[in-house]
Amino acid sequence: MRALVCHAYGPVENLKVEDVPTPEPRAGEVLIKVGAAGVSFAAMLGVQGKHQNKPPLPYVPGNEVAGHVVALGPGVLNLKLGERVAVAAKGGGFAEYAVVSAANAVPMPNTMPYAQATNFPTLYPTAYGALKWKAKLLPGEVLLVHGAGGGSGLTGIEVGKAMGAIVIASAGGADKLEAAREAGADHLIDYRSEDLRARVLEITGGRGADVVYDPVGGSAFDTSLRCIAPEGRIIPMGFASGTIPQIPANILLVKNVTVIGFYYGYYNGWGGKEAPTAREAAALLARRALVAEAQTELMRWFSEGKLKATVAATFDLGEWVKAFKLIEERTVVGKAVLVP
Repeated sequence: MRALVCHAYGPVENLKVEDVPTPEPRAGEVLIKVGAAGVSFAAMLGVQGKHQNKPPLPYVPGNEVAGHVVALGPGVLNLKLGERVAVAAKGGGFAEYAVVSAANAVPMPNTMPYAQATNFPTLYPTAYGALKWKAKLLPGEVLLVHGAGGGSGLTGIEVGKAMGAIVIASAGGADKLEAAREAGADHLIDYRSEDLRARVLEITGGRGADVVYDPVGGSAFDTSLRCIAPEGRIIPMGFASGTIPQIPANILLVKNVTVIGFYYGYYNGWGGKEAPTAREAAALLARRALVAEAQTELMRWFSEGKLKATVAATFDLGEWVKAFKLIEERTVVGKAVLVP
């Protein structure tokens, strides 16, 4: 089969499209014919060797996969041949076929295109889990979303709106702000030409945002600390700026602010490097049940038109550099997708 292979950590240009053996599913796994795979900031960090998870080399990147089931591994009862699924995978998505965990595969509507479906394995449930499980966002609260034109930001806006929040979107440039507006943002701030802190305080009558969803880090996070409401919650979702912020505890103390870590991979069993104990396996089963509930609601929101699952562009597997450059240069508006 055709696959995009990483032989050594480094620039994305070093990846190679090669013919490799089609993998076979083991117990608890399924083989899917890949219809589309999302290109993410996390996948880029993985190729560069900068992600916390480093699979053995060589490996096929690609964590956000959509396709249909073509083979079942031993013991798989929750899926059937031909079923269309979206899957959060540990890797292997940038190929014609991928082996994935059956427990993480989510059946998708027949009306949902594969490219749009790549928003559902990680982006939407990440926003859902962060805002609902962790921040406990309430209807009528003010949600500030940074990086609002990218895939993470747009899904944060849509999930926030579906939960009844008033959403302030921060992004750089008219095209990204227009995408944020189409996603449902109530207020738009161009951080390149406007004072982000001053505008948030102006919009909120001086109170600040109740919840901040931040996939950017760096100066955006620093500014959030200065325009967060008392008892506000900040969720650092990633560090697209390239700078991991340091948190001054005095501001947290004075304003009763909570900074909440949230790694969605933990809910899919990506965290451990060794076989889980019986207690850990039971805890993972409970977390996966939460994910299943979230995905059911997310799919319903999509069917109701509340989630647009914006796709920036689709690329052939051989055009991977173009797709990754959209991420690297932070020009992507929505989700960049590879189609094998």
